[in-house]
Amino acid sequence: MQHKLLLIAILVGVLNSVVLHSDEPNEDDYYKIREIPIPASAFLEVGGLEFMDDGQLAVSSRRGDIYTIAGATADDPSNAQFTLYAAGLHEVLGLANRDGKLYATQRGEVTRLIDEDKDGRADRFETVADRWGINGDYHEYAFGSRFDKDGFLWVVLCLTGSGAAADNSPFRGWCMRVSEDGDCIATCSGIRSPGGIGMNAKGDMFYTDNQGPWNGTCGLKHLRPGSFQGNPTGNKYYSLTDEIGAKPKDPNSGSRIMTETSNVLELEPTSILFPYTKMGQSASGIACDMSNGKFGPFSEQLFVCDQTQSTVMRVFLEEVNGHYQGACFPFKSGFGSGNVAILISDDGQMFVGGTNRGWGSTGRKPYALERLDWAGKVPFEIHEMRAKPDGFELSFTQPVDKESASQLDSYNLTTYTYIYQASYGSPEVDHTTPTIKSATVADDGKSVRLVVDGLKIGHVHELHAAGIRPEGSGQQLLHSVGYYTLNYVPK
Repeated sequence: MQHKLLLIAILVGVLNSVVLHSDEPNEDDYYKIREIPIPASAFLEVGGLEFMDDGQLAVSSRRGDIYTIAGATADDPSNAQFTLYAAGLHEVLGLANRDGKLYATQRGEVTRLIDEDKDGRADRFETVADRWGINGDYHEYAFGSRFDKDGFLWVVLCLTGSGAAADNSPFRGWCMRVSEDGDCIATCSGIRSPGGIGMNAKGDMFYTDNQGPWNGTCGLKHLRPGSFQGNPTGNKYYSLTDEIGAKPKDPNSGSRIMTETSNVLELEPTSILFPYTKMGQSASGIACDMSNGKFGPFSEQLFVCDQTQSTVMRVFLEEVNGHYQGACFPFKSGFGSGNVAILISDDGQMFVGGTNRGWGSTGRKPYALERLDWAGKVPFEIHEMRAKPDGFELSFTQPVDKESASQLDSYNLTTYTYIYQASYGSPEVDHTTPTIKSATVADDGKSVRLVVDGLKIGHVHELHAAGIRPEGSGQQLLHSVGYYTLNYVPK
């Protein structure tokens, strides 16, 4: 009898576990990954994504091929048709369409591809700009954007070698702007190892840089023209141009970024620090949701890939004291390979592609091309996290339960930063635990004002809000953590 009761208790526990689990929010309930099958003949280590004038999706490979895909946007993309548009290029990590011509950013140049006879294959290849150098080092990646509102695409250039660059490949560690007429303008210095580049809703350009020398962790950085992005290795190339002014002072190794902004006036602090492992390990492609709600409730926010963890993160940015900063949140995991390139269509479809060659990834496939579709249901999420002079304001995708949202024990806040140093990466340092003094819920329940004692300039403010529930439901937040990089406190 005791054995039967024990068995019944175990079964009841299992059933309760299943029921409880089914009530928990799940990413797949709101955003579903759809695989776009890749033909066996196409080694599609995705590096770039763009739409052609006829609506087909252009996809570039690290192996130098470009394919156009018909049916990638169809309700069922499993029957998508691939056509080889171009081959023989050198690791294409950026595509841009302008006036029916496709611009490919490859290691040594930006190339214009033209299909003159309209047979679906490029016939003419033109060098648009090749001002920077390469010497064959594995690390000499070049990532290219789409065209901006002024008619330039932007190229961010990895340093030669993962650490110090001992060679003289011109402009490695710089950002260049390239016009369709071939103008190539030095724009920013101080870059280490980009993983992607893209614009926000206003058209300002950002790139992701990866953990390494002078980068304590991965980050999203604003390419403000004339700025120094933090790594002085490539600053020797100031001798080649006066387009962005004089060479900045070298930063002090072992300091902190916000401390060094007073010492190196050209230094643009990292807009978003992605806490290492917590939010990924290899930040890569960037896309802005300009679909006006067709992709869900995050219009005009940025989405950033991580190659190692095969994820997409979500970023809310704001301007404070003339600089961008903001918060990052988990968004979607479970992609098939290491995410590199990302693109969101005007119709609200997110395309993600990548590879695991060279670094490995959580997604076990050697390469993949996938589409993320919104299921039409709004997840309960922290929508925005804004800095205030005395704390933060959280907004939500749904009204909150006012009782749970006003309780201080619904929140947990810690801070930390990273050492700004010439050696590789940094642990979290300078930890503090600010005090949340009050949590005031707005009348409409859509926002909460947190008054905080102990804000720390230059620190990531890691906020957990696991105790908050939506109005009329006991459901948890889909993602209950946000990481705000507080470089400046609003006046």
